[in-house]
Amino acid sequence: MKKMLYVSLLLSIILMFYSLIYIFLWALDKNKTDRLNEKLKELSNITDIVFENYTLVNPPKDKNDIYYEYIDTNFLKVNFDEILKENNDTVGWILFDGTKINYPIVKYSDNNFYLDHSFDKSQNKVGWIFLDYRNNLDNLGNNTIIYGHGRKDYTMFGSLREVLKDDFINDKKNHIIKLSTISNYYIWQIFSVYEIQKETYYITTYFKSEDEYQKFLDTIKYRSKFNFNTSLNINDKVLTLSTCKDIYGNRIVVHAKLIKKGNIN
Repeated sequence: MKKMLYVSLLLSIILMFYSLIYIFLWALDKNKTDRLNEKLKELSNITDIVFENYTLVNPPKDKNDIYYEYIDTNFLKVNFDEILKENNDTVGWILFDGTKINYPIVKYSDNNFYLDHSFDKSQNKVGWIFLDYRNNLDNLGNNTIIYGHGRKDYTMFGSLREVLKDDFINDKKNHIIKLSTISNYYIWQIFSVYEIQKETYYITTYFKSEDEYQKFLDTIKYRSKFNFNTSLNINDKVLTLSTCKDIYGNRIVVHAKLIKKGNIN
């Protein structure tokens, strides 16, 4: 009996020891990431701007469509010169009002590297916000995908949990995502938010036909927890944000359509 108690006590001590190490490393990674992100925000000199050289993307014929409530949204101006000096993998910047998402976007030759590497390419469990390697932000395909860890401290894509709440959705200011690159400004309008088990369908980037793409649009719109009253057709470009909700593989997904584009160069 005493031997069992000693073993149990020893295991408890070992477990507590490893838990303390995990907490310490978690906090260390978080602090490094927070400091780095504050530095990048200063270097980027982000500002909202009115930019006249823009086009409306696939405007609906119905002038009462909710699309027209967002077309006067200002673009996001970013100084990429200093950011690129820090990491030449940088391909853009994303800002999502109503969340804490305000980060430079990186891209690698696979979708694994930035899962456990920070913006400065150092190993870090926090990872970074990264573009799917199959996508190009200056030559948009039908479905452009951006990933980030669903951190419980709401860093990276952790604050995407908010999009599943009524209070978030009821504020229409939260329905817009701003994204900028060196060459282009983009405004995206949300049309679908949901939780789903791990799958690959919603991150499809290639469609064999217009019918297949239309079916994809119908599917991801139907999945939404809320009805955004947004019209969609095969001429729309989709932005997809994807993050893990929990350790069981469930995902939180946001889809938005491109409504406004500004050409910088």
